[in-house]
Amino acid sequence: MIPSNRRLTIREISEDLNISYISVQNILTTDLNMRQVSVKFVPRVWMVKQKQQCLSISLELCNRPTSDSTFLGNVIMGDETWVYGYDPETRVQSSQWKLPSSPCAKKVHQSRSNIQVMKIVFSERIVRAKFVPRNTMVNSEYNKDLLERLRNDVRRK
Repeated sequence: MIPSNRRLTIREISEDLNISYISVQNILTTDLNMRQVSVKFVPRVWMVKQKQQCLSISLELCNRPTSDSTFLGNVIMGDETWVYGYDPETRVQSSQWKLPSSPCAKKVHQSRSNIQVMKIVFSERIVRAKFVPRNTMVNSEYNKDLLERLRNDVRRK
């Protein structure tokens, strides 16, 4: 029962099997040596190729200032921030039963929210800040337009 759904609560198991709450708890914790743990949130699950690409770009950027002394003076940082109204799944709701020999449980942090805003900021000293309108797709077209506006702002400043 638990291997098919590790998020079952003791109450749900006891109701399904028609066994007392204490008995189910003793079976899980004492007999099966299981414990309920919260899953570890990770920002995203990357493939090996993505990790290698990120590492190579980071190494290139670390080495660039030594070969080009003006490099850091020309850098404009960009950052996107998602702001959510609420996260419907709490740590307790996402906790799972696991054996001591089982690996740590992980889940990609995803929030479903009826209120979400993306803020994109480019800064050396804040050059451009943009709140993305609701129901706007942030895709290559949107990013291209945003970068063109950023380029114009940099030229003006």
